[in-house]
Amino acid sequence: MSKKNQSPMKLLMLITLLVFAVIAALVVINNLKSEQNVSPSTEEGPSIEGQPVLGESDAPVTVVEFGDFKCPACKAWGQNIFPKLVEDYVDTGKVKFSYINVLFHGDESKLGSVAAEAVYKQNPDSYWDFNKALFDAQPDVDHDSLWITMEKINEVASTIPGIDTDQLEKDIQSQDIIDEVNNDSALVEEHKVQQTPSIMVNGTMLEDPFDYEKIKSLIDQALEDK
Repeated sequence: MSKKNQSPMKLLMLITLLVFAVIAALVVINNLKSEQNVSPSTEEGPSIEGQPVLGESDAPVTVVEFGDFKCPACKAWGQNIFPKLVEDYVDTGKVKFSYINVLFHGDESKLGSVAAEAVYKQNPDSYWDFNKALFDAQPDVDHDSLWITMEKINEVASTIPGIDTDQLEKDIQSQDIIDEVNNDSALVEEHKVQQTPSIMVNGTMLEDPFDYEKIKSLIDQALEDK
């Protein structure tokens, strides 16, 4: 074959190789995009033994929120994402949901946490109502101001059936309740929680807790793997 005839053939081969290279690059990019909202999975999620749990105890998938009552993003997550999760997966028996306290905002975070743990000890059926009501009490403006006080705790607790506020004040001071909060802090450290809310699905931490589609995909994949 003459050099003149070889030139078009070489050009065609070069174009073909370039096309394959572009396709391979697109595949890699798509795979990276699909994984970018997930941190590496731990061997297992945090222990939820003794933690408040919403849903069926034998639900096949566990979703855990690391949250802080002083955190405005946690309030927003509870208002916008949590109801969808409950409707789609908790109420259908596919997911059990647990909440672990984080104390990123100091004394107020601690007071909110020990109050919630005391409510759980006194009446587990009242816990989730208290959890929601305390977040709802968080100011929409100037949330960094002092607002989690014993007065506010009693005000919130008095609106929820099944809570004895006198007993609540006593339990908040008990070492057993403080130990429960300390246990949560140990779990926060163990799982390297850096932000609130942090959401884990069967041990896999999301980088964006507000990406509900990714939460759904992780749950659905876990259900398929069962």
